[in-house]
Amino acid sequence: MTKKLSALALFLILCNNHAFGQDRGFGLGIIIGEPTGISAKTWLGHSSALDFAVAWSFKGRNSLTLHADYLNHNFRLIKVDKGQLPFYYGIGGRIKFRDNDNLPGENGDTRLGVRIPVGLAYMFENVNLDLFVEIVPFLELVPETNFDLNAAIGVRYFFK
Repeated sequence: MTKKLSALALFLILCNNHAFGQDRGFGLGIIIGEPTGISAKTWLGHSSALDFAVAWSFKGRNSLTLHADYLNHNFRLIKVDKGQLPFYYGIGGRIKFRDNDNLPGENGDTRLGVRIPVGLAYMFENVNLDLFVEIVPFLELVPETNFDLNAAIGVRYFFK
């Protein structure tokens, strides 16, 4: 009986994604790369969150970019001595307002697409900060289909 209870306890511990700090409320900070701007994140539960950004894209024509992603975090994949280093992945959407001011006779255009962010977020043990790095394949769907890749690093402060 003791072996069965021990095995059950070990199974529940291994299956549980919950660890300290991952459901830390709302975070606000910066994202640097493609795009560069303001980043926000709000935790929905123990391992899921919504991530948002209002940023400026310098790739091609200058443009304002807005994105929102649903993220799932795996806290068990990478173990660190202090803090936490979850691997995260998700899906989201992006809208990009391109600037065509330098092209005579052309108006700016709007692009819509799907994002698939993949990244790592280091969460400090005793500080309400996270540092993150991500790579984001995306597929533009409107006005034409185009596949590309974004990458960025960032930092956010979490308000409790």
